Amino acid sequence: MQALMSLLAEHGLLIVFLVTLAARAGVPVPAAPLLVVAGGLAAGPAGGATPPWWWALGLAIVANVAGDAVWFAAGRRYGHRVMGLLCRLSLSPDSCVRQSETMMTRWGGSALVAAKFVPGVSVVAAPMAGALGMSVPRFVAYDVVAGAIWSGLFLGLGAAFSRQVDAVLAALAQAGMAAGMLLVALVAGFAGWRWWRRRRFLRALAMQRITVTELRQLLQAADAAPVVIDVRSGTAGQLDPRRIPGARPVALPDILAHAAGLPRDAHIVLYCNCPNEASAALAAQRLARQGFTRVRPLAGGLEAWAAAGHPVSTG
Repeated sequence: MQALMSLLAEHGLLIVFLVTLAARAGVPVPAAPLLVVAGGLAAGPAGGATPPWWWALGLAIVANVAGDAVWFAAGRRYGHRVMGLLCRLSLSPDSCVRQSETMMTRWGGSALVAAKFVPGVSVVAAPMAGALGMSVPRFVAYDVVAGAIWSGLFLGLGAAFSRQVDAVLAALAQAGMAAGMLLVALVAGFAGWRWWRRRRFLRALAMQRITVTELRQLLQAADAAPVVIDVRSGTAGQLDPRRIPGARPVALPDILAHAAGLPRDAHIVLYCNCPNEASAALAAQRLARQGFTRVRPLAGGLEAWAAAGHPVSTG
């Protein structure tokens, strides 16, 4: 810990900038705890040996905007494909797209502020803003505010509890190897908890899927044409306007409201473009609980349909 304090004293601003930039770029580094420590050291008894906290705040804001700007530009250029990639790398890939879509739809540019504090969504908000066509000046304005609130909060916590931060660092320095082992155990426990939550979620979504080939055969059959439902949100439709021809757009939250108008003797196929067909499976389960017996999500969703070379419509 003494080495950490010496490192922060000598290269504190550079470390704050690089770690914050890496975090905004999507690298799983502990930027928030580092800002708390930096704020505590700057306001603590040895504060004169470390850079002033407002310098760290300014650099953290610049790093936030710089890291988010890369993803914002990628979102403007590559659209929904960037979100798909980021969500697959997320700790919560099955809900990542849906959460970010909901936040952006409800709050607009303000979602850039809220997303900073939502794990799994924070990196996705910037590319989604770009894909939805947010202007560059508006994005920069919101992101500066978001970076200032996020960075200022953790630096301020460190400054407010500087004595406690110093005491914790001193205790960890005395604990030596034991403190390191405890830290590793805490990180491993957190990762294990997230893994367990995701496994439980996936088990809850376990149900029979219909393949792209099977759906194509049903659509080509002369009788008993299936009802195909696109359960993506309106925001997702803006990001990716492709659709299976003839599909009805019914967002996941509205599926039960449309249940009365669905035929109970027909095949009902639901699809999305989210990891593990999460939204489609949730919608299928809700219909199944209403007595529909021939309802299935499409394995692989819209991406699998398009990848197989089958026709898609837009608009």
